[in-house]
Amino acid sequence: MDVSLLLPLTDRAAPLAAPSAVHPGAWQLGERLDAWARGIGLVLGDPDTTPLGRAHCERMAARAFPAAELDRVELFARWLTWTFALDDTVDRAPFAGSATAVYGLYDELLGAVRRGRARPGARPLEAALAELWLLTTPGTSRDWRRRFLQHMEDHRAACAEEAVRRRVGRRLTPDGYAFARRRACGPFLYDLVEPVLGVEMPARVLGTPAWKLVSEGTADVVAWSNDVVSYGLEAARGDVHNLVGVIAAARGVEAEQAARLVVERIAARAADVQAEVAAFPETLGHLRLTEEQRTAATRVVAVLLDTPRAHLEWLAESGRYAGGVPEDPDRARRLDALASLR
Repeated sequence: MDVSLLLPLTDRAAPLAAPSAVHPGAWQLGERLDAWARGIGLVLGDPDTTPLGRAHCERMAARAFPAAELDRVELFARWLTWTFALDDTVDRAPFAGSATAVYGLYDELLGAVRRGRARPGARPLEAALAELWLLTTPGTSRDWRRRFLQHMEDHRAACAEEAVRRRVGRRLTPDGYAFARRRACGPFLYDLVEPVLGVEMPARVLGTPAWKLVSEGTADVVAWSNDVVSYGLEAARGDVHNLVGVIAAARGVEAEQAARLVVERIAARAADVQAEVAAFPETLGHLRLTEEQRTAATRVVAVLLDTPRAHLEWLAESGRYAGGVPEDPDRARRLDALASLR
């Protein structure tokens, strides 16, 4: 099961149709990100031997922000690398089956944020987070920082809940999955669009149903697409947190059929996002925003709208989910089909 199952979405879902632009500094960005990840200790040894080393987060960042300042694109790539490193940590013992261990880890991480520095001898996750926070927050408001940290708290709670479900072997229902997955899939990453662009979403916009649909719908499309590609690895280790497995269990069908049903859900959710984005100018018009606020909101929404296709192309390039699954001899041919759409 790989990204080729998602290829039909490029014809069926408007946000996934247009090829992503790529930042002209993408190759330089890759070298810089690799040096940072190695220097701070998140990646050790041969990068091709670990999912984090094979992730190539710079390629996702270069597609999500093709026209932003390179330093800011690199900042997002670092955050994405850190988030994957955190996910890899909480997916392993002793954290994978212990909510207490997850909360303890996060206490260390958020302690570094509150202090503004990592503890002497801290693990790379803590040192990297302290550095990233100091690089990200200048120019941000207290409201943005509070929102970002709340999303980190949501992520902590979601990871702890996942640990409990792993320990007892309990799956979510399809209806309950979206909310839980959204919280566990790095929700704070979407807040970073604002400091990367050098803008801030107006509070009036954040409270609208339109923003809720666009932001949550984008997160769902990305998370569910990721589930299709990562299902093989997660099923092999017995993880119950994947929409393919959730639907297979609920419907009593094989994984391949469940994956096709997930693709149907992705197409429908992407269509919802597209429709809401098309109506977004009208929504903004009712809020009595300044021109600067209106421009900021429009730019952030544009990034979110382009994110699912950027993520799809990243999935095709990244080796994060390739290890441990027998190689499909037809995979290269099917991925060439995606490349031909660029």
